[in-house]
Amino acid sequence: MDTAAGFTIHATKKLLDRVKQPVGDPVQPATELVNWYATALFWKPQVALLVNERTLLPVFMPLAPATTLARRFPGELRRVLDAHGIDPRFVDHEIRSMGEGHYAKTASRSLLGVMNEFTFLGKVHREDHGAEDDLVALSVRLAETPMSPLYKSHISPDHELKALVEGAMH
Repeated sequence: MDTAAGFTIHATKKLLDRVKQPVGDPVQPATELVNWYATALFWKPQVALLVNERTLLPVFMPLAPATTLARRFPGELRRVLDAHGIDPRFVDHEIRSMGEGHYAKTASRSLLGVMNEFTFLGKVHREDHGAEDDLVALSVRLAETPMSPLYKSHISPDHELKALVEGAMH
């Protein structure tokens, strides 16, 4: 598989309006985590929420500057994977394999529902627990949330991620 192909961010219209980047067909990723779904959250400061298509892992990151979101995302993903204690060999391979980010329209209502749930939970967590600035900690905390699409496998994104990594490393 060609690692230069990159990865796809399936973005909501709200996010596409902000990033002002071309929208095309999804690319076939060379990564274990495959592609991502994303939306813009108009919090103060504004935040992008990306949710992994395969594990439902949430990654909250600064939205600004929106035009560089896809370029900045691999670095933010590395921070979140490191915070989860993921094997550095897996993290390095995943980040190297990501290549260039491309944008496509959303194609899964289930993943839109997951993003809506994370948006609500993230807002509540920030307001009730004062976790306004640490987006990595918010990402890690919300990855512990049971998600109905994962009920027949590992229940929460953090456990789904760990199972994916174990499978990839053996």
